[in-house]
Order: sequence, then structure tokens, then C-alpha cells
Amino acid sequence: MSREAAAHADLRGYPANDVAADVVEKTFEPVSGWRPSAPRLRVRAFAGLMALDSITIISSFAAANWMRNSPPNPAATLFGFAVLAIYMLIAGNRHAFAADALRSPFSAISRGVRALVIAIAAAILAAFLTKTSVAFPRLTIGMGAVAAVVGMCVFRYWFVTHLDTIVGGNPFQTVVIVDGAAKPPKGDFPVVVVSDHELDPTFNDPRMYLRMAEKLNGADRVLVVCEPARRLAWARALKGANVQGELYMPELEALLPTGIAIDHGSPSVIVASGPLNLADRATKRAFDLVVAVSALVILSPLFLAVALWIKLDSKGPVLFRQERIGRANQMFKILKFRSMRVDDCDDVGARSTSRDDDRVTRVGRFIRRTSIDELPQLLNVIRGDMSIVGPRPHATASKAQDKLFWEVDQRYWERHAAKPGLTGLAQVRGFRGATAREIDLRNRLASDLEYLQGWSIWRDLKILFFTARVVLHENAF
Repeated sequence: MSREAAAHADLRGYPANDVAADVVEKTFEPVSGWRPSAPRLRVRAFAGLMALDSITIISSFAAANWMRNSPPNPAATLFGFAVLAIYMLIAGNRHAFAADALRSPFSAISRGVRALVIAIAAAILAAFLTKTSVAFPRLTIGMGAVAAVVGMCVFRYWFVTHLDTIVGGNPFQTVVIVDGAAKPPKGDFPVVVVSDHELDPTFNDPRMYLRMAEKLNGADRVLVVCEPARRLAWARALKGANVQGELYMPELEALLPTGIAIDHGSPSVIVASGPLNLADRATKRAFDLVVAVSALVILSPLFLAVALWIKLDSKGPVLFRQERIGRANQMFKILKFRSMRVDDCDDVGARSTSRDDDRVTRVGRFIRRTSIDELPQLLNVIRGDMSIVGPRPHATASKAQDKLFWEVDQRYWERHAAKPGLTGLAQVRGFRGATAREIDLRNRLASDLEYLQGWSIWRDLKILFFTARVVLHENAF
């Protein structure tokens, strides 16, 4: 092994041997491997997305105009350009072309569509206030608006998921600076720089800052891994580097903070983000009501048939009510079609339903296997106890391998930061049914916590769509 590789191995805390050499060569790419064209790639990405949005909006209204009017109505074309102009202003203000949006397809779609909807509404309002709305064909405008929204969803998803190929490389580069014997976090970082005597933040020297600028040329994010005593020096050095600077703090991993808050000049670590903002809450609630009310109307004949079948099959009420844990750990009564004999109903959920459970009625076996027994929870959604999509609510006495759920994993209570759902990410992944083992709960909990990270209406729609695939599931009994 070379002397340079051995030195790097010692700096990372690896032993200087042949095994360490393989790790070092893989992890620490030479500085010459850094792409100086990264800023140019970012410009291509931003320009490409703006061009794609422009083409999508104009072509949508043009296509609607061509389909509805012969010859095409110039007013419809003018409306499309007006929407585009307003959209560019709103999208820029709402960071629809920002770097973080280009890293996530669903974030890109969410920001773009919100800006587009506002732009369309603003254009319609402007036409109304200027008394020119009669000049615009309403059906053509409506068709163009729907096509633009759908097109933006499809094309933004395609653009972000194929970004590297489209622009000719990864436009977003992260540089990791390893200072001393500190160990960097796990991950495949494109550039890792080992700090030495010429790259030392304690040197208040122009040459040191020049060298740091050369190392960070083209980067949009730098992560410094150092000992706690040197963090202040690195923080000062990064503040003038014109790049997003971050300090790796492994002691925070147990806290899983979501951000930093500053109140009266005193910083604090955010470990819980609280409820969604007002706009997101309104969007999710509107989505819940539209889906729940529509489903109740469409499925009302099924509700009546199942209710009559339950009454004819066994004595007792049609609906079963059980106390469940809801949002913010508050209790509520969940509604289900009764699938067990009245004398055997478990009001606290101490016993999970098993395959061939003798408590289940003939009707119950069918409605549980087809998930029809869960449909009355649409009423819980309308009442505001539940949402269409979210972590499934659990009974207070539910157990996994003879342990209460919160005794299996201390993170259990975190899943109650949102309303429980009629369906959820865990369900579409097949994690449903009895919890005979601890891993059964852990799988569901991992999916629930993943769902809570960065909510979007598009994820709810996707989960609802895939729910249809698991309505009939081997674990539904």
C-alpha cells in the first residue's frame, strides 16, 4: 500500500493494511475527479425544467384549442401564454425550480402543480375583472387546464427521475471534508477531501481560504466531519464559502432532528415538526372528504346488503365499535362491520384475529377476507377521527409476541403524529393481519414512520391507487 493511502487510512481510523487500502481507494476519490462543470449542469437542469414546463402549458392549451375550435380561437392561445407568464412568476417564488425540488420527483410535481393551479386561477380572475372572460371559450380553457396539470405531473416526474441522463451528469455535488481522525457517515459521496495542514480552519490565512474555495468549486453542499472542539472553527470558515455548509454531528442520530429553530437568538434542535401547514391540512382534509363522501354514495347499496346479511346471520348490532389510538395519542371509537359473534367481540383488542378463528361468523369471514368490514371507517373519516391515508389505528391492548406494541419499540408513539388512515403505506406493502411476532409490528412501524416523513397529496394518491392490489390479501382473515 502506498504511503499516501496509509496516511489516509490512519486519518479515518482504519488500520494501515491492504484491506484498508481498498476502502480508501474507493472512498477517497482524487480531487482531479471533481467535475468543474457541475454549475453548468445545474443551469442545464433549471433551464431544461423551465423549458419543459413552458412547452407543457402552451401545448396543452393549444391542443385543447385545436380539438374544440376550427379554426383555432386566438383567445384560447392568448390565455395559455398568460397562464405561462403568471406561472413563471409564481413557480419561481414557490421554489418550483429549486435544487431540492429537482432531487425529488414528488416534490417537483407538488410545487409545479400548485404554482400552475394558482396561475390558472389568477388568469381566470384577471379575465373576469377586466370583463374579457366572455372572449375565452370556457370548455377549451377547462380542457387545457386539465391537460396542463396532468402533463406537468407526467413530464416533471420523467424529467427528475432521468435528470442525470438528460443534462449529462449529476448536477448536485456533495463534498465531504474529513478533519483528523473523525469518521464520515455512511453513504456513497462523490468527493471526499482529507483535511491537512494546508486546509485548517484555525488558520486565519487567505491561502487556506483559497485552497478551500478550490476544493469546493462547483459544489452545492459541503459536509464537514470533525471533532466537536473544531466545529466552531469550521462553522466560521464555511459561512463565507458561498455553499450550503453542514457539520456532521453523529450524537444527534438518536434524536433524529428535523431542523433547527431560533428564538430570540437562541438555537434549538427540532425533533418534531408538528402538524402540516394550513394549506397542506386543507388539501388533505378536502381529499379525505371528497373520497369518503363519494365512496359512501357509490357503495351505499353494498352497505345495505352487508348490513342485512349480518342481521340475518347472527344476533347483534351491524356495526362494531372499538377504542383505538388516534392523532396526538387521543382515543376515538372506530367503526367496523361486525364480523364476530356479539359474546366473543374483543372490545380492547387483546387477542388478534387468527386464521380459522372460531369467533368469526360466516359473514365475517367473507367481509374480513375482502376488507369490506373496514368500509364503515369512511364515517370516521367524515367525522374527522381518521384520514383516508395514514398509519392504521391500533387497539390499546394489541400485542406482538406477548408484548404491548409500545413495549416492542420505543418509537411506536411517533406514528401518532398524524391522523390514522383507512389505508396506509404498511398496508400496500402487505404488512397486515395478525402480529404474532415482533417483526410484524416493526415492519409496520417502519412504513408508518416513513410515511410521516415529508407528506404530499401525490403520495396519498399513489397509496390509495395501490390499495386496490391488496384488498384481497393472504393476511386478511
